[in-house]
Formats: sequence, structure tokens, C-alpha cells
Amino acid sequence: MKTGTFVIGAALLAVAGCTVPATAPQGGSARVGNLPESVVRLAAPNQDLSTARLLPEDGCYWYQHSGPVETAMVPLRAVGGNPICTKRQA
Repeated sequence: MKTGTFVIGAALLAVAGCTVPATAPQGGSARVGNLPESVVRLAAPNQDLSTARLLPEDGCYWYQHSGPVETAMVPLRAVGGNPICTKRQA
């Protein structure tokens, strides 16, 4: 009985590794890098612009920050500290 449970569990883990993560961005607007020149000029220093992308959910630019403990997506900020976002369409 335990062997059968182990085999089923191992098979489920193997199949789960073949799926696309649910948090993967969809569409061309979420492509990494390739920022407009105006966004590059606005961005404050010490942000990784090579990982920056525009997220369609909120219309703001986000970049991947690699800290000592974790890696997280954080808003791309201008020199004044405000997030860099696109205009909302009516």
C-alpha cells in the first residue's frame, strides 16, 4: 500500500513540473527589458532596468529586485520616489 502511494505521489510531482506557472505574464506588454527611452530617463538609479516590465494589471512598470533573502517584483520608481505608470485609458 505504501509503495503504491509513493508511486502516485512521485508521478504527480513529475507531472506538476511540466506545467506553466500560473503567475507567468501573458501578452507582449509584459516583456522584460526593452523600456521606452522616456522611462529609462525617469527611473531612479540602483534599479535593475534589464528586468523591468510593464504589467497590464495596474499599468505600472515593475522590476525584479534581488535582495539578500528573497527576489521580488517591486515598482520601478522615479527619482522623486513615485512609481512610474502609464496613463489610464478612459
